Amino acid sequence: MVCAVIVAAGKGTRMGPGIDKLFLEVKGAPVIAHTWRRFDSTPCIERVIVVVRDGMQGAFSEVAARHKVTKPWQLVVGGAERQDSVWNGLEALPEEAEVVAIQDGARPCTESALIEATVQEARACGAAVAAQPVFDTIKESADGEFIDRTLDRSRLWTVQTPQTFLVEVIRKALQTVRERRLLVTDDTAACELIGQKVRLVMSGRPNPKVTRREDLSLIEAFL
Repeated sequence: MVCAVIVAAGKGTRMGPGIDKLFLEVKGAPVIAHTWRRFDSTPCIERVIVVVRDGMQGAFSEVAARHKVTKPWQLVVGGAERQDSVWNGLEALPEEAEVVAIQDGARPCTESALIEATVQEARACGAAVAAQPVFDTIKESADGEFIDRTLDRSRLWTVQTPQTFLVEVIRKALQTVRERRLLVTDDTAACELIGQKVRLVMSGRPNPKVTRREDLSLIEAFL
């Protein structure tokens, strides 16, 4: 069984106070509706778990009803950090779940073909992530004012979501994070701690995340 965990419990502080970026409308629907529908329409996904802030369950249930979500779904309350929210989502998986695709709620342009490709690669090697090679020249700066050095961009990739895993692999990885009381910025970093290789899956088309309000016009074009 293949499930999706959509992480939608963040506060989106870069948008400013009182603004929930997941409910900003683009092309006639909130951002989270576009993201959810991508997974609802992907053939290999059998169940969707959406991790939300406590008190927002009604708003997400309304999104599911208004936008006619068809696959089984469940809402789960998130935790203090993203990794805690992912853990709560994993805890809600049915026993028969073998593969889980973890997705940012604010990444609405992910194509079904990319989701399915990460699932296929995760089945083969345990973990896979949507990613794109870096084309810009990247500089390192310790103080944020002056350049210290230039990094070799031929070895650099930006990772996105979905980040897809065998359930047993990501549970072991995040359990290690929790035991060591570490903070990781994404789920593949947890895999690095246990020596789990993660397959890079090329995201051939734009797969941006809504971070600032000005991102919406770009995402509207991609949608």
